[in-house]
Amino acid sequence: MAILLPQQFFNLAPSVGKSYYENLAGGINAAVTVNNGSAFPVDLVIYRVNAPVVTYTIPALNSLTLSVKALLVAALLSTAAGAVFGTIEIATSDF
Repeated sequence: MAILLPQQFFNLAPSVGKSYYENLAGGINAAVTVNNGSAFPVDLVIYRVNAPVVTYTIPALNSLTLSVKALLVAALLSTAAGAVFGTIEIATSDF
């Protein structure tokens, strides 16, 4: 069974990061979708069980959807010279 969590809007100042999903009880399979509506890139940082931390850069005015096994934390980080904004949506499942 899948659970679609509410869509979250983000608006991050330069050099600011924020966690948008945490499951510290052992991780869960999930799909993460980030829509970047700003003129600057945003980084999606994925923490998984027994795996290295992975960072994906989402360019300006683009989106990314990932299927992640054993997700612990999904966070966004603004590393550009300007603020970033958009949406992040997470669906958890046992796939």
